Amino acid sequence: MQQELYRKFFPDNFTLETNRVLLRLLQEEDFALLEPLTKNTEIWKYFSVDLSSPDELKKWIKDALQQRAECTRMPFLIIDKHDGSVCGSTSYGNISFYDKRLEIGWSWLGTEFMSTGVNRNAKFVLLSHAFEAMRMERVEVKTDVLNDRAKAALLKIGMYEEGILRSHMQMHSNRRRDSVYYIIIREEWPAVKARFFPELA
Repeated sequence: MQQELYRKFFPDNFTLETNRVLLRLLQEEDFALLEPLTKNTEIWKYFSVDLSSPDELKKWIKDALQQRAECTRMPFLIIDKHDGSVCGSTSYGNISFYDKRLEIGWSWLGTEFMSTGVNRNAKFVLLSHAFEAMRMERVEVKTDVLNDRAKAALLKIGMYEEGILRSHMQMHSNRRRDSVYYIIIREEWPAVKARFFPELA
C-alpha cells in the first residue's frame, strides 16, 4: 500500500504551487543551485547537519533521494515564481499512509528569502495538499526547542504545540537537541486555513 499510494501522489513530475512559490522534486543536479545559498553558517545553528559544507550538502541531497526511493520522503526544491530564484528546500517526510500522517520538515531557506512570504506560501500548499488531496489525519512539524524564530512562525500558521521530546537528536555541534512538536489534525484544518491563511485560502 505504501509504495502504491506514494507513487500515486508523488510521480516524478509532481509539483505544488501558489501564486508565489513552486515546489518541484529535488534532483541531484540541484546541488549547483542550492550550494550558493548555504554559506551563512547561522542557517544551520538549529539544523541537524551543517550544509555550508559542500560534502554535507551532497550527502543530504543523496539521503533525501534515497528516502524518496524508499517511499518515505518527498523532497522539494522551492522556487520563487516572482523571479525564478531558487530559495531552498523542504520535504514531506516520515510518510505513513497506513497511519494517515506525515511530517513537514527538512526545511531551509537562503537568508535573502527569509521573512519574504516564501516559507508561508510553501507551508500553506504543503498543508493543503496533505489534508485535502492525500486526506491525511495528522501533519507534524518539529523544531529545536531553542529555535524561537521557528516556533513563533509555526504558531503564526495555526499549528498547535504538542510537546517536547527530550534528548531527541544529535546535532552537528555535538549538542543533544530537545525537539518540540507542532501539529494540526484534519478536522482542525478548515478553521486554521480560514483564520491563518485568509489571503491564500
